[in-house]
Amino acid sequence: MERLRDQEIVVRSIKETDLKTLWTLIYKEENPEWKLWDAPYYEHHSKSYKEFLSEKNSWIGNNQKKVVEINNRIVGTVSYYWEHQPSKWLEMGITIYKQLDREKGYGTRILKLWIQYLFDTLDLVRIGYTTWSGNYRMIHIGEKLGMTMEGRLRKVRYWDGVYYDSIRMGILREEWEELNK
Repeated sequence: MERLRDQEIVVRSIKETDLKTLWTLIYKEENPEWKLWDAPYYEHHSKSYKEFLSEKNSWIGNNQKKVVEINNRIVGTVSYYWEHQPSKWLEMGITIYKQLDREKGYGTRILKLWIQYLFDTLDLVRIGYTTWSGNYRMIHIGEKLGMTMEGRLRKVRYWDGVYYDSIRMGILREEWEELNK
């Protein structure tokens, strides 16, 4: 994969030299701050660096996971997975790990690069993601990118004593192309 670039933002393949930084951001702490936004209703467990390294082949060269840099500093990851590959149903995601890198418009710009890359390289008619109603940032990003709220399952995500909705956002290739002429 070539590097995807938008000014100071770069999305690129994960290299072995990135692993220590990724481990520090994702698995070093038992309760990292980013997890408050990224599906906090699912448990997160820290791992030792040695444990993480035993999984390095699932990170390095994986076309479904990429690292995100801002000004040459790793700040997050983007990914995709097949909900159902025979029907080309793909879901994507993004995580920006540090609070200081959020609410600056980076998420929208990163996902714009990622969606364009996915449409350019994969035979898809739709790209989507699932979030929860407590993650107003992801809902707002989807709206800014022209995505449609395709589904809302009410009160199915229970976290910290409160029920939240599960939100499905998506965009069709023809909608994306029309918006990005």
